[in-house]
Amino acid sequence: MFTSRRGGLLAASAGLALIIAAAPASAETLAEAIALAYDSNPTLQAQRATQRALDENWVQARAGYRPTVQAQAAANYTENRVPANARAVDRNGDGVPDPVGSGITEANSAGATLSLSQPLFTGGRVAATVSAAEADILAGREQLRRTEASVMQAVIQAYADVRRDQEGLRIRQENQRVLQRQLDESKARFEVGEITRTDVAQSEARLAAADAQLALAQSQLASSRATYAAVVGQNPGDLAPEPQLSDLLPADISQAFEAAENNNPQVRQAKYAERASNARLAGAKAERMPNLGVSASLGYNGPAEPFEREDYSRAVRAGATVTVPLFTGGLTSSRIRAAMERNNTDRINVEAARRSVMQSLTQAWNQHVASKSNIVSTDEQVRAARIAAEGTRQEQQVGLRTTLDVLNAEQELRNAELSQVSARRDEFVAVSLVLAQMGLLEAPLLTPGVTRYDASANFKNNRVTWGWVPWEEPIAVVDGVLTPKVTEQPTTAAPPPAPASK
Repeated sequence: MFTSRRGGLLAASAGLALIIAAAPASAETLAEAIALAYDSNPTLQAQRATQRALDENWVQARAGYRPTVQAQAAANYTENRVPANARAVDRNGDGVPDPVGSGITEANSAGATLSLSQPLFTGGRVAATVSAAEADILAGREQLRRTEASVMQAVIQAYADVRRDQEGLRIRQENQRVLQRQLDESKARFEVGEITRTDVAQSEARLAAADAQLALAQSQLASSRATYAAVVGQNPGDLAPEPQLSDLLPADISQAFEAAENNNPQVRQAKYAERASNARLAGAKAERMPNLGVSASLGYNGPAEPFEREDYSRAVRAGATVTVPLFTGGLTSSRIRAAMERNNTDRINVEAARRSVMQSLTQAWNQHVASKSNIVSTDEQVRAARIAAEGTRQEQQVGLRTTLDVLNAEQELRNAELSQVSARRDEFVAVSLVLAQMGLLEAPLLTPGVTRYDASANFKNNRVTWGWVPWEEPIAVVDGVLTPKVTEQPTTAAPPPAPASK
């Protein structure tokens, strides 16, 4: 049974070796993984499409400044049938009804109307809708930045996890080989009577445990590889060592706090959401303001059959309309109060977002500091454990140590090596968490060769598009006198980019 189990483990190891061997010969770098995910990750692509759809809200809001033109055409046919009894009338008094024809009358008509309506002043309603749309678009761009940071974080973590698990598998494989040699030596020494059966059994038990740990390491690596493929878009090959992302960190946490205040997309998104609700509050108040608009129409009416132009009448109408709301049963006041409370909620959410970011940044920074210390400790632990394991093996040869001492020393060495690998992975991931909270975890910053996706390009293309009229600009200026303006807030300068490969 023990032999068959080990045979299955060896077969699994061979299968995993074939998968790794099929990877590209050249080492795959983090820069390449980031570039591929930045261009192809479905979550990021979907968020970009969502942002482009959000850009259309501004175009739809601006349509309130523009004229509307409608054309309407109609043709009608009418037939009246009068029953025979109703048609029979005695007109000459001879007692016999006189015939009055078939009793069928027909009529037809046709008409066409072209109408135009142009708002001149909406009391700020349209201006408020436009401002709210602009704020929503800016908030959407921050959501896109959050999504990008989340994807980059997933790429970095998946890369680090695969690297950690590859090293973990190598350590487990080395442990299995060492324990196999130790078992062979124990059996040979047992044959010559130097040790007892108990020593052999101890070696067999440790080797069996190593086989189980190797199987777990293989499973963990397969899981990490699957996560990497889902995020990056391809299976990982021979991954190069992680770059030094810590070069992007500021000297102290106070600078990180300052960067997060200005750059963190969660905080900036909350601020833009507050400005959007403030604009909607202005729109609710504008419901009390008068409306001014002009309209004109041109219509023709006449018989459809026979068609004669001379028989058609023409109607031309033009006028201006002023609408002043006087009483709405409290509806407008209720909408204003509701918009005001929603704006209060968004204003409070800005502080909630800031506190949440500061908390996450503090945790990530402390995790980074602790991980750096842990790296130093585990490096020293590995150095000492390696010396101890070598010394224990030599002392066993002269009878100063038992087989169990050697097995324990080997186990301590492997555990120290695994802790060292995990510590380096944790420090690397902790740095990326700090950068994410600072708002600096962006693909072009991590990989300078990546072309940045310009979220504003689609919006700029839509500013002057089908439906634009030159007189909407002065109308917008007049309509927006009392409406709060929304402008994009700049981010602080980022530190120089660090290379994403060694």
